[in-house]
Amino acid sequence: MRFGKSQPGDEARDKAARLLVTPSALVELSLADAREVVNFMQPLKVPAGTVFIHEGEVVHTDYMMLVLDGEVTVEHEQTAANDSLVMSVMGPGSLIGEMGLLDGAPRSATCSAATDLAVAMLSREALQLLIQDRPGVAARFLLSVSKSLSDRLRETNRKLKTLTQVSRAMEQELEATHAVNRRLLG
Repeated sequence: MRFGKSQPGDEARDKAARLLVTPSALVELSLADAREVVNFMQPLKVPAGTVFIHEGEVVHTDYMMLVLDGEVTVEHEQTAANDSLVMSVMGPGSLIGEMGLLDGAPRSATCSAATDLAVAMLSREALQLLIQDRPGVAARFLLSVSKSLSDRLRETNRKLKTLTQVSRAMEQELEATHAVNRRLLG
């Protein structure tokens, strides 16, 4: 089932389109284009507690979701057994799985429903239909997704730079402490 063409009073479809153009999703996309994209999306419900994307998953990775209602916990597995690091909690207007939509590669994080979720899913198959039926809208959508991913990559690079600087400062502090200890013991 897809959202399909709009009907008078189709509040769910309109809400999905408005959320698709929020800053947490694709602010670069026009509302008219978002409405066209939503026509190719499938509404889904996900019960609270459900893990619906698994880090490293290689099958069924060719879709993205727009959160309509509820919250999603995004985690990365750690090297320690059964340990994970919560990276973010995402709410309405958030996109999940855009990289998988574009490249179909293994999932980079685990996503679970912190609450009952309402989402709109866009599969690669539906994206291909959008490209065929509405190439201009599809191009603007893909450019907007690319910009969103680029913005997140830049933010990740900024954070990595900051962590590197903190790590270097800690190494220098630790080396200074070792030097003092060596003098005291020597």
